Amino acid sequence: MSMPIAFYICLTLILSIFYGIDGYFYHRLVQCRYSSKDLHGIEFIDSYYFNQAEYVRFNSTVGKYVGYTEYGVKNAEAWNRDYLAQELGELERVCKPSADIDYSAVLDKTVEPHVRLSSVTPPSGRHPAMLMCSAYDFYPKPIRVTWLRDGHEVKSDVTSTEELANGDWYYQIHSHLEYTPKSGEKISCMVEHISLTEPMMYHWDPSLPEAERNKIAIGASGLVLGTILALAGLIYYKKKSSGVL
Repeated sequence: MSMPIAFYICLTLILSIFYGIDGYFYHRLVQCRYSSKDLHGIEFIDSYYFNQAEYVRFNSTVGKYVGYTEYGVKNAEAWNRDYLAQELGELERVCKPSADIDYSAVLDKTVEPHVRLSSVTPPSGRHPAMLMCSAYDFYPKPIRVTWLRDGHEVKSDVTSTEELANGDWYYQIHSHLEYTPKSGEKISCMVEHISLTEPMMYHWDPSLPEAERNKIAIGASGLVLGTILALAGLIYYKKKSSGVL
């Protein structure tokens, strides 16, 4: 066990005994930071804290321990003299072998967005209509949502939220288009994401307002269900009348 680690463990135990869990507190944070999959710019960072304040850090890019307090400066001088060679090797020993695992377990994963195109009430403005294109539960974060009218990208009267974190690794985004309907035009929402092999197009059907389409769908479902129940009742009645039941 290296001297910094042993010192950290022993001191934590000693302080816990004499001061209890509400007393002074040391902790250590070791990080491997990746900025690209080819490991260019990878950093190994080893930080030491006392009462939540970082007092000394080793950064593989800097190549030595650096102290941030009087106590940290003294430790940095001693550790640079006695343990620097071991710390310099942690980048190769810890970070690089772990990169493939990290990327395959998390960073290479993708989840396709669920997209919903709907009509919403516009704010008071120049246009009487507004559409909202919402993408839900996608990963990773970067995504592009654009509007098309008759195949041409629309850049005016468009507002979009940032990618919003759901709190469970997934994201959502909402884009709004204010417009004045024109007869025969085709309005589409195009979504581009790394999980998709090609951009996905979602076309708006302006034939009926969404509320009316929902009413029709509910009415049709009720009609089908009523027909099935009526048919079942008729069959039951006939069997009972003929003495089959």
